[in-house]
Amino acid sequence: MTLAAIRAEMVELVPQLRAFARSLCRDPSRADDLVQEALVRALTNLVQFTPGTNLKAWLFTIVRNEYYTQLRRGRFEVRVDSEGSLPEPSVPPEHEGELQLRDLNRALGQLSPDQREALILVTASGFSYAEAAHICGCAVGTIKSRVGRAREQLTRLLEGTASPESRDRSRREPPGTAPP
Repeated sequence: MTLAAIRAEMVELVPQLRAFARSLCRDPSRADDLVQEALVRALTNLVQFTPGTNLKAWLFTIVRNEYYTQLRRGRFEVRVDSEGSLPEPSVPPEHEGELQLRDLNRALGQLSPDQREALILVTASGFSYAEAAHICGCAVGTIKSRVGRAREQLTRLLEGTASPESRDRSRREPPGTAPP
């Protein structure tokens, strides 16, 4: 794969990277900054990329690592925004679809960051459980558990059957742990 081909593929992946970054930081302008910084890092360290491997997973890992680096440095705080966690639809939805999208975004905001990240990687970004585990730096079983719990919690939230305790617990769940 040539350098030009790698750069062209990177450009094609920008919308997916941006959607993932929005799911992490929940702020469109910060997501754009995060993707820009991650792409600068990727281009600077392009010699570390092994041609023939998964460029998409490599870039998602850089975005995720950059997010946590910025979070640790205090460059930005996590703010939950009721809108903007999913990419904008290519066709404007009808009113009912708009309400459902808003409800989904609100429910996603109530998931723990680990559950939301795993769910977005596997469902919206199309990564396998193994690829998502590699990106997150955890075991495949952990990703499966996070995605399963996230799906269950989303179902309860969207059906209106989630208890306040389960909502609070899912937001406080520390990385790498699961509620009893």
